[in-house]
Amino acid sequence: MRLAFMGTPAFAVPALDALDAAGHEVAAVYTQPPRPAARGKALQTSAVHRRAEVLGLEVRTPVNFKADADRAAFAALGLEVAVVAAYGLILPAAILDAPARGCLNIHASLLPRWRGAAPIQRAIMSGDATTGVTIMGMERGLDTGPMFLVEATPIAAKTAGELTAELGAMGARLIVEALARLDALTPEPQPADGVTYAAKVDKAEAALDLTRPAVEVERAIRAFNPAPGAFVTIGGERLKLLAAEVVASGGVPGTVVDARMTIACGEGAIRPTLVQRAGKPAMATAALLNGWAIPAGTRLALPEPAA
Repeated sequence: MRLAFMGTPAFAVPALDALDAAGHEVAAVYTQPPRPAARGKALQTSAVHRRAEVLGLEVRTPVNFKADADRAAFAALGLEVAVVAAYGLILPAAILDAPARGCLNIHASLLPRWRGAAPIQRAIMSGDATTGVTIMGMERGLDTGPMFLVEATPIAAKTAGELTAELGAMGARLIVEALARLDALTPEPQPADGVTYAAKVDKAEAALDLTRPAVEVERAIRAFNPAPGAFVTIGGERLKLLAAEVVASGGVPGTVVDARMTIACGEGAIRPTLVQRAGKPAMATAALLNGWAIPAGTRLALPEPAA
């Protein structure tokens, strides 16, 4: 098919590769404009942008589709379908209606659960047993369209990074299947029950609230790995926690209770197993403690309550 691909982060790259390998004619790739890298460095293109250039595909980066010229340029592509994967823009009706067979979205959840911006992180944080990918037809509502294909996978102890890679590969396989079977597939409306919304992750959430139960703190650590990176503050220094285990211990929330840096939570405790100091590589907690004394009784700073 002649199609446009619309995506931005690494999650979307496998789908772009799969569509190209399957022989579809990718008329243009739409992605978010280059953004300043961390700490005010030079502009950086998106993962999809970089991959599209390697594949020799035309890349377009409109800030939005408010300009008539951008809408007209999209319509002029003469598309059969547009494939969308974590693009990062709400598409107006003029864009949704332009392809002859509509727009298909690769969404990283089992709809209608976790519509919205951060379905992977919210599924982990909520303790969901499973998640997956839904190939859905796009309409004017937020992730409300009919479902073409759905596939599930267990979350278990996966981090957001691990789950993103898994679901990205799953979505790539499913979108190729959906296009191959498009005439035979009957889209099903999403169930009316079970709707939840996955709000965008706020960086402020990365400051671990150690007054919460340990099981919730451990989920947050996995949900924010690799970004924005869950952290605690010790003596004014931020320490990222990349992995931890829940242990049967207790004490005043935010207090280190033993020589292994076990940290008391509102219920139970966590024992960090992989940590990272600012500007340093990730390391096992035992290696950190060889060079940084964090004795039992150390109190960690707790985040300020939300206003």
